[in-house]
Formats: sequence, structure tokens, C-alpha cells
Amino acid sequence: MAIDQTASAGISALKMVIGGQTVDAADGQTFEIVNPATGGVIATAPLGGKADVDGAVEAAQRAFDDPKGWGTWAAGKRGRTLAKFAALIKDHTDELAWLETRNTGKPISSSRGEVVGASLVFDYYAGAANKIFGQTIPVTKPGLDLTLREPIGVVGLIVPWNFPLLMASWKLGPALAAGNTCVLKPASLSPMTALRVGELALEAGFPPGVINVVTGPGGTAGAAIAAHPGVGKVAFTGETTTGQEIMRLAAGNVKKVSLELGGKSPNIVYADADIERFAAESPYSVFDNCGQDCCARSRILVERSVHDQVVELFAAATRKVVVGDPADEATEVGTLVSFKQRDRVRDYIEIGLSEGATLVVGGEAPTDPALADGAYLMPAVFDGVRNEMRIAGEEIFGPVVSIIPFDTEAEAMRLANATPYGLSGSVWSRDIGKALRTARGIQAGVLSVNCNSSVHTEAPFGGYKMSGIGRELGMSAIDLYTETKNVFIDLRP
Repeated sequence: MAIDQTASAGISALKMVIGGQTVDAADGQTFEIVNPATGGVIATAPLGGKADVDGAVEAAQRAFDDPKGWGTWAAGKRGRTLAKFAALIKDHTDELAWLETRNTGKPISSSRGEVVGASLVFDYYAGAANKIFGQTIPVTKPGLDLTLREPIGVVGLIVPWNFPLLMASWKLGPALAAGNTCVLKPASLSPMTALRVGELALEAGFPPGVINVVTGPGGTAGAAIAAHPGVGKVAFTGETTTGQEIMRLAAGNVKKVSLELGGKSPNIVYADADIERFAAESPYSVFDNCGQDCCARSRILVERSVHDQVVELFAAATRKVVVGDPADEATEVGTLVSFKQRDRVRDYIEIGLSEGATLVVGGEAPTDPALADGAYLMPAVFDGVRNEMRIAGEEIFGPVVSIIPFDTEAEAMRLANATPYGLSGSVWSRDIGKALRTARGIQAGVLSVNCNSSVHTEAPFGGYKMSGIGRELGMSAIDLYTETKNVFIDLRP
């Protein structure tokens, strides 16, 4: 059943949140936000640039320097404010979910899950705020050596369009728990929930300037944050080439950098695995969010003796995936985030065919005429793929999976690691020794065995190689947003 869209009809004029005020861009420019399920404009947002970033950094610095401000609050008080923020977000689940669905084309059920997930992240860091502590260290000289964990100051947080609210929470949560002030820049394709959350932050009791939200293109607003001398750390989630540029821009004042970038994750299926369970669960490991997920298990590496069975069962499960109107409660896969992204994925499907791979199922637009105006694409399964093909080596960021056979355990690990990325992956086997050997052999930061669940609020998340730098989530994320200061006290009489 589709949600009533009447309350969300019309075009909204959105504003940035800077220094506790909702404001337009300094030069008054705006850009349009499109609903990818209809192709219609649903809102306008400020086209922020360097002047707006300068204003946001100044507001954040004032909030950090305030003698009675956020950075000086008792850790427990910061935690209680984060807890109130988490509760407010949860209370606004329907509103925020609807904004996310209209903005990104993801199913309303998925959007609700993302909002609840974000509230849980803030709740986790509410509890972490008063658990950030240093050490006492035995040293050679007579005295007491201890470390202090202190906030960095102003941090820049640049988040992507695939999970806009959730990725914002992954960065805001630990940054705020540690006592930093923040400049958040959402992706231009999906700024709506970030702007609303910026407003809710003021309602939760964050002082003005602690959370600032600037909208605008990555090449201007994002670049200004990465290069700004007043920003002590920048955190970015997005594509690898942009991450490389952020590293170059951040070199100006040698700011701290954490990056969560691309992936081309393997799903390794041994012959002794529960094949039926794998086939039933794994389509959602790559087609969820229409394949727009850096953790998507877009390469299925399957032991040759069960290859045909896996192809048949996986293709059958893929045909059952419900593609439809994102506002419909029954929809499992909505649209891609934009028509440009859909065209990019279509191009990769043509590349796969030209390389000699076999398209087993999907890859076309839905036949339902009610979906004709949206950026839809049916989930695609390729067989006959070699690991050196472009569809197997490049991040497509769409609902496309490649099935590749292997013969030995060693070959499975070699194929899994034959990529510049190393973010995620899964191993399926009833032999726990084999599964653990394979998990140890895969060069990736987050792995799962006999399931596809590798992301947990309480556990570190991040990648090897060109998939990024640093670990988000869990207490590991606190390291990204704190400085360690060593203090030695001479105790000689």
C-alpha cells in the first residue's frame, strides 16, 4: 500500500543551518532537488560555496571556543544531549523517512530502517561520551606519565547520497561525543534529511554553531571544507577519486583525514555451504538500495562444482525481488538515485555484454507503465564472467552482480583480493576452519561468515587498500575525532 503523498506535495524552499540560524546561500543561488521515482522537482536548496563554508567554520569555531560552550561541557551532559537528539530523530521517523524516500528513491520501508538506525547510532555515542579516557603509562624516569583524550576542534563531515542520514550519524555521533563542533555537507542529490536534522539538533539543545549544515556541490562547498585552514579534520564517505582529491586538498594544513571509499566486495561460496540459504539471502546483499552500497557483494565467487546450481537458485531469487514505487510498502528495490546514475549502470551492462559475459536475468527497465517515468532498473545477474572484466573490476554502484567460478581455496582468495578495493565481503561454508582461513586471507575490513551482515553500530567499520583510511562505528571511531596528549609529572621530592 502506497503512502499518502498529499502532505509532501509541492516544492519546498530549503535553507542551510549555520550558527543556529536557517539561512540562504551568501549569493542567493539555489539548485533543484529531483524525485528519481517521478523525475519531478520536489525542492530547492541553497547552492553553498566558499563564503558559506567560511561562515559555517567561523560559527563552529566560536561554539568550540566559548568558555561555557560544547567543548567544555561535562561528558555526561554532552551524552544526555546526544540521547535527546537520538530520541527526537526516532520520534520523527515517518517525516524523515518520507523525505529520504522522495529524495533518493529508496523504498519507504528501507528509509524507516535508516532513520531508526541513525537514532541508534546517536544513542550509542550518547553512552560513549563519558567513556573517552586516557591511560597511565609506566616510564623510566621517576614520575607519573598519563595521556589525555581531547577534541580536535572544528571538523568537516562530507557524506554521500546512498545513505544520507545514516552516514551523517556515523560521523556526527563520535565527533560530537568527543566534544568537537561540526560542519556537515550532504551530497547535492540528497540534502533533505541532513537539513532537517540540523534543525532538530537545535531543538535537542545543541548550542548554536555546534552542528552546521552547508549544501552545495562537492567541487565548491566540499572542496572548501577539505582545504579550509580552520578545519582540523575532514571525514568523507564517497567515491575513491573524490577521496583522493580530498587528501590533496587537506594537505594544506595537514589536517587529519578519514575516508570510507569504494568497494568491489566478494561473496565466496564453497561447495559445502548451505546453497539454498545463500541464494535466498544474498540478492539483498547486492540489490538492496538498488545496488548503491559500497559494501554490495557484487562479485559472487562460487566453487565450480556447485556453479550451475548457484546460478540457477540466485537467478530465481533475483526474479522474486519486488521492484516498484518507493512509496509502496511492498517494494523491496526502488529507483537509482538519479537518471544519470541509471544511465551509468546501463552502460556497464552493455560493457559486460560486449566483454562476453552472459546476462542471465534483469538489466532492463520494468515493464509496468506506472514506473515508466522513474530511474528504475531491474536487478541484473551476469554469468560467464572473468575477474579481469570491467564489470568484475570496477565499482558499478547499481543492481548488477557478476558470478565467477573457482576451483580451490587458494584461488578463491586470490580472486577475492585481485581488486584495488578491500572493504567488505562474505564467506559461505559449513567448514568453520576453511571459513576462518578464507576470512583471514581476504584483504578487507569487514567480513561475515554464512550471512551478509557485516555492519554493526558497536563494531569498527572501514576498508583496506583504496577502500579508505580509518575505522568508523564502535569506540574505534572516537580515535578519528580526538587528539592524544601525553603529560609527564615529575614526582621527585
